[in-house]
Amino acid sequence: MKLGQRWNWWRQRRRFHPPDEIHRAGELAEQRLAKISRAAGKANGWHVFESVRIPDVEQGGKREIDLVIVGGNTLLVVEQKHWSGSFEINAEEEFIQHRKNGTTHNHSTVNQRIARKSRMLLAMHNERVGKDDDVDVRVVLAFTNRNLDWPKDVMTLGSIVKDEAGFIGLLESEHPGQLNEALLETVAGFGTWDEVELNGGFICKGDVLELGLGTAVETWQSSRREALEGTVAHPAGWRAFLSSKPSKLNLAAGERRIEASLPYGTTMRMHVVGRKSPEDIPWSTVAAINLSTPSLNDHLGQALQKP
Repeated sequence: MKLGQRWNWWRQRRRFHPPDEIHRAGELAEQRLAKISRAAGKANGWHVFESVRIPDVEQGGKREIDLVIVGGNTLLVVEQKHWSGSFEINAEEEFIQHRKNGTTHNHSTVNQRIARKSRMLLAMHNERVGKDDDVDVRVVLAFTNRNLDWPKDVMTLGSIVKDEAGFIGLLESEHPGQLNEALLETVAGFGTWDEVELNGGFICKGDVLELGLGTAVETWQSSRREALEGTVAHPAGWRAFLSSKPSKLNLAAGERRIEASLPYGTTMRMHVVGRKSPEDIPWSTVAAINLSTPSLNDHLGQALQKP
């Protein structure tokens, strides 16, 4: 083992990757809404799914839905926004945010995009069950920041518009009836983002294409039907510098566990959201991973007409 390779690994391990505070605030708001939605809707039989990703044959790749909530034969397709300041809606239904620092941001056609996703999701469910299942689909815009001023015309969009309290009140007050098990199975069959936490707290979201840990680990996790979680132990001290396998990874998928050693130079392959192409992420920079339950529904939507 070359001294230079060990030195690079050592330097990478010690590098600090702090969280992106702007995006982190939005992520925490999404996690909060999902958590309190589960608590509020449990008694009435609402089932909450976060960051549901559905295939988009027309535009390529996948589209994300912040929350999909199933109750009875009802499907709530939720777009959450945690904006502050104020916003307006122009003639093209573009949402223009005016931040308190004086800047503006065009969020494009938020309502049209989430409505399109709802139509795609319904079409894929009907395809899976082989019939029109007569599902009651509702598009919801949830504005969860109290420091946001709304324009009056937001109520004319055709979607349900709620603040956080109003949205939670909907789940607490409405009894959706007998559960459509097939609808629940459809939504549960979609995956979400893979997440890789770097040393220091920065989280990369996207698709992990290869773990880079050899055939034994790939075979072990290839047939899983649960999320894959892992934590990395990077020992400190000069003895780690002398070891041929200085770090260890503990992986868990449901009740199954496995431990893997991380030799110098080991990398995973990941396509991070927002970046043009996949990249190699050194395991020396990784603190933890959380990989999505594999999707069962990527074959759906192949014959969809343009929504």
